[in-house]
Amino acid sequence: MAITISLVFLFGLVLFFLLRSNSLSAGAAFIAAGFGFFLASTGAAGPINELTTAVINAIPDL
Repeated sequence: MAITISLVFLFGLVLFFLLRSNSLSAGAAFIAAGFGFFLASTGAAGPINELTTAVINAIPDL
């Protein structure tokens, strides 16, 4: 049985724990989120999505 998790949820969870452990400041988190938002509207979004899909498909189902 395969379980799917949204990458947005996964990255948000990692970001939440980094902020809670003080490994990442709130300003850096805001910059990272803004960068991701603006990166999604560029021509780089397609290749990044394809690379992410390829990596996920390369991981065998457990």
